[in-house]
Amino acid sequence: MSATDTNEAANGPEAHGSVEPEAPTEVVQVVKSNPLRLLAVIAAIVALGVFVSLPAVIVVLALVFMIFMHELGHYLTARRAGMLVTEFFIGFGPRIWSFKKGQVEYGLKAIPAGAYVRIIGMTNLEEVDPADESRTYRQKPFWQRFSVAVAGSTMHFIMAFLLLFAVFAGFGERNLSNWTIAEITPSEGLTQDGEAVQSPAILAGLQAGDRIVRLDGVTIDEFTDLKEVVETRPGETVTLVVRRDGETIETTTTLLANGPDGAAEGFLGVSGEAPRERLGVLPSVQRAGSEFVNITTQSVTSLARFFSPSGISGFFDQAMNANRADDSPPVAGEAPSEAEENRIVSIYGAARIGTQATEAGIVALLFFLALINIFIGVFNLLPMLPLDGGHVAIACYEKFKEWRLGNQRRYFVDVAKLLPLTYGVVAVLVTIGVMALYLDIANPINLPN
Repeated sequence: MSATDTNEAANGPEAHGSVEPEAPTEVVQVVKSNPLRLLAVIAAIVALGVFVSLPAVIVVLALVFMIFMHELGHYLTARRAGMLVTEFFIGFGPRIWSFKKGQVEYGLKAIPAGAYVRIIGMTNLEEVDPADESRTYRQKPFWQRFSVAVAGSTMHFIMAFLLLFAVFAGFGERNLSNWTIAEITPSEGLTQDGEAVQSPAILAGLQAGDRIVRLDGVTIDEFTDLKEVVETRPGETVTLVVRRDGETIETTTTLLANGPDGAAEGFLGVSGEAPRERLGVLPSVQRAGSEFVNITTQSVTSLARFFSPSGISGFFDQAMNANRADDSPPVAGEAPSEAEENRIVSIYGAARIGTQATEAGIVALLFFLALINIFIGVFNLLPMLPLDGGHVAIACYEKFKEWRLGNQRRYFVDVAKLLPLTYGVVAVLVTIGVMALYLDIANPINLPN
């Protein structure tokens, strides 16, 4: 990065010596209202609920709220720092309704795909009235510029932590060591070598509520233990030790060599369920913090993997081959493949997955929203314009140069020299967004059962 002279960047000699003007009297004034556009947005939401599902409406509104909170973080920290904010809008495109209070115009726009807050003087490229120069973003101290830049992601992280806390405090976590059989796979549709067969679980006399404690002498502590043991014994006859209503029962059955999805692995035909145990306040804080760190680490790792040469090429390969004739259609409830797990989803894809999570229950929805908040928060901190992380990087670089200069004068990055890189980043992000949308339509990701 390079820098311009201080006064050149400030767009005027008043930048360092002006007195901050008094805030004008805040009079509320309706600027623009378009009832037809408002009715159109309401009709679209109603149609989404009627023709798609109510969970889809819940997810869309939750995503809009998340975006609003992101921009609210920027807005509140900017106002607190004495920066001049001129606009705060939810949505993009044509205005539906807005009002002006003081120097800020608040309102709604027709396309609920984002939001924005306009703070004057974000870079040295923006021309500002000399009387307002002292209230620009660029003229504020490092810690204020830094706090405004990270405020959006901070709001996402706060929301994610609160959502995780709500899960553990309100619903608890599963006690995996106390699992029981939840459902038995019926025999209808089960085949081996083209012939109909009986469900091994039914032949063994298993019932919902049973607990399998041993299989061929192997102790089963958690349901995942049972899954691992069964999958390694395709077609074998096994002995099960089952706990039922305080009694121990021993039974035998022959595992199938293939499951309903055709995988060459042992299949018993049961699903497990572990009861949830609510946690106290402090344990909930600890578990929420631990889960927050785990999800954040996974998000950072996933982004690094995605933006690697192999990750980008794999993503483009998925997009180019999304509609190949030999591709099998996605199965609802089927676990995502490794390639899908390392894939960026569009707003449409996020809404679709969120809808499935909502239908699965409140806990699944809360976890999904926490995951989305953390991912967006991490993604926005990538050190490149126009993302928030680009402004963080610039603020840190300017502070470093000031330190090298002995803090004798302000240092301003010349953003004009970063514009080619910024345009390149925008082009890449738009391309990825369009391809992600195409993939989410042609080859959607489904939540596992």
